[in-house]
Amino acid sequence: MLAVTASDHVPSGPVAVLANPVAGRGRRRGLLPAILERLGAAGRQVELLRARTPGEAEAACHAAVAGGAGALVAVGGDGTVHRAIQAVAGTAVPFGPVPAGTGNDFAADTGFPADPLAAADVIAAALAAGRRRPVDLARMSRPDGDGRWYGAVLAAGFDAIVNERANRMRWPRGPRRYDLAILVELARLRPRRYRLSLDGVPQEVDAVLVAVGNTAGYGGGMRICPDAEPTDGLLDVVVGGRFDRRTLMRVKPRIYRGTHVTHPLVRTYRARTVELAAEGITTYADGERAFDLPVTVTAVPAALRLLR
Repeated sequence: MLAVTASDHVPSGPVAVLANPVAGRGRRRGLLPAILERLGAAGRQVELLRARTPGEAEAACHAAVAGGAGALVAVGGDGTVHRAIQAVAGTAVPFGPVPAGTGNDFAADTGFPADPLAAADVIAAALAAGRRRPVDLARMSRPDGDGRWYGAVLAAGFDAIVNERANRMRWPRGPRRYDLAILVELARLRPRRYRLSLDGVPQEVDAVLVAVGNTAGYGGGMRICPDAEPTDGLLDVVVGGRFDRRTLMRVKPRIYRGTHVTHPLVRTYRARTVELAAEGITTYADGERAFDLPVTVTAVPAALRLLR
């Protein structure tokens, strides 16, 4: 259960809303007026943020929080959530995700309804009642000191490599590009040597899958870190070892159920701080391109206040 924070009120100020019009391939774009209306039922002014690019979206969220927003709501998928939490993490400004993307893992794993209108109702009710529930976030940093927050999972293995391949491809468009990237990287599959340090205890592993989770899911319902809890102050680390192509393809469907962790080549760990290094890996956090390894990831308890 998530604890409820009721000792201090939700900050006054308008509800800033970041909406991604292309989330979920635009299928739920027509719901935005109804979502804004539901949010307005809390009696607060609702302001829709204007942004044309992910960078502008993140900047708009920072500006809204600095300008006195009483809450921030993200309408979209995990990528939209990722942009928004950069502005509210570690602040008193509460946050609400309205799941409207192809991947809504953070919203699902923190207890929000899958239906966008129902989620907006939950957020509005929390605003009206002054109710906030603290959850952990993960803070990732690289040696130069640059850092970012994430809410769900950091991918640093095969899935991150596939994402990087797909993002470099100009053809084909849509989901087929990702499918083709999987085929290309399967043909090139090899375990990588990772250097891990878990709360200061170092080890080296040869692995194909590596994930560091604050919550359980990524990729639209895959339970890569099935036992991760965003209220325990810990990160779950899942390492899939020396898989060959055939074994990986047999194990990968089990990730949707979270049963892959019983495979003899999979190891799971729990730590407050994870240092991760390998050659030639670009990580993806909440499905968004993040940092090249090496990175340090730290669990930050109660870094985010959810309107739920």
